[in-house]
Amino acid sequence: MQTIKRTTVKEPTTFEEVAPVYLTDETMQQRKEKILNLMETAGYDYLIVYADKEHGSNFEYLTGFFPRFEEGLLIIRKDGESSFVLGNENLKMAKHARIEGKLYHSPYFSLPNQPMDNERPLSDIFTEIGLATAQKIGVAGWKMFTSKLTDGKQLLDLPYFIVLELQQAAQQAQLINACDLFISGEYGARTVNNANEFAHYEYGANLASSRLLRALNAIEPGMKECELGELLNGEGQLNSVVTIAAAGERFEKANFYPTHKKINAGDKLSLTIGYKGGLSSRSGFVIEDESQLPDEQKDYLEQVVYPYFRAMIAWLSETKVGRTGGELYETIEAVLPKETYGWSLNPGHLVADEEWMSSPVYPDSQETLKSGMIFEIDIIPSIPGYQGTSAEECVALADAQLQKEIKEQYPELWARIESRRQYIRNELNISLADDILPLSNTVAYLRPFFLAKDQALVVE
Repeated sequence: MQTIKRTTVKEPTTFEEVAPVYLTDETMQQRKEKILNLMETAGYDYLIVYADKEHGSNFEYLTGFFPRFEEGLLIIRKDGESSFVLGNENLKMAKHARIEGKLYHSPYFSLPNQPMDNERPLSDIFTEIGLATAQKIGVAGWKMFTSKLTDGKQLLDLPYFIVLELQQAAQQAQLINACDLFISGEYGARTVNNANEFAHYEYGANLASSRLLRALNAIEPGMKECELGELLNGEGQLNSVVTIAAAGERFEKANFYPTHKKINAGDKLSLTIGYKGGLSSRSGFVIEDESQLPDEQKDYLEQVVYPYFRAMIAWLSETKVGRTGGELYETIEAVLPKETYGWSLNPGHLVADEEWMSSPVYPDSQETLKSGMIFEIDIIPSIPGYQGTSAEECVALADAQLQKEIKEQYPELWARIESRRQYIRNELNISLADDILPLSNTVAYLRPFFLAKDQALVVE
């Protein structure tokens, strides 16, 4: 068993002047071609892709935008002809979309009490597009149902009013949940990224981890949760999750958000910030050393933190392209047994525009870990009577060819990745697997005591 110690270690380098990277026209064309090929394999005459503010990633994958506070549909025919059905305030976006398509206006997708100009039944629009002649239609909301009790392909996660109109227009068609075309770990188009997509998503992972470290360095008794929240949020970007800066007992009056509560010495504290491409999270105590731990948690490091860190080490050192998700699951189970340490979700999941896309890491999974996948290392121990710990961060998997392409196409990104790799290997003494590319700056950087700002965990 590897020996873990808490010691003085220099903090990781952050990169503050990293600009967003646009997805290229070539990448957008590749995305559409991947979906068309999957449609052909599945035998779909049409694919309907739904979007709203919370569930717009599949739509955005092809169009480059999502309809913010409205709803929207992208309808693709098997030959590639596309149509947009949009509400009042997104009509302008059709001309900016990354794929060509015919625009249909449906004020049903607009906000309450807005003008209902051009009102007509959605079924009329669907009929005009051609759905009345379809035999098999894929319907993609955002959720791929992996139920053991029912056929998940028959569960549609679109609003009822849309499904009713769709059934009216396409009476002879099978309506099938097609979210798997986007997010299935076995073949989903969105689960594997090219070099351009890595550069696009690294922006968010870099920003989240840089802002997390900024907040960690600012923690002092007497400051407010909201002051930490302000430090976590950066560059006006849309968060992929609720920003967490929570001291002491959480969820008072069901509240999720940072408040004006003051942080006290000895408090439990949790921090989380996420953007497209990555999330960074930490949990620990607002103290300097073990002597300040609560009496009932004097063995917090031995019981919670060190075992968790060993699981992180195993993840980073043993994950590689070609392994199955089931093998990775067993690796974590062997180091951090679920029954003892109380984690309940998947010990790692795919990420892109949203914080959790899907996960190939589950018991007995035969899904292959592929070059081009972007992962959140997300293991959450929960032991009764103890504060939790976390160092959730974003990494990618890339084989030698993809690494070569990143190095050639995005040399500044490659330099950041190499800097992060060297830190993990040389400062934290972790044998980082060759296939893993850290997209976050703070991968495996864990300070369990937030007032000991020069102290972190390393392999001895």
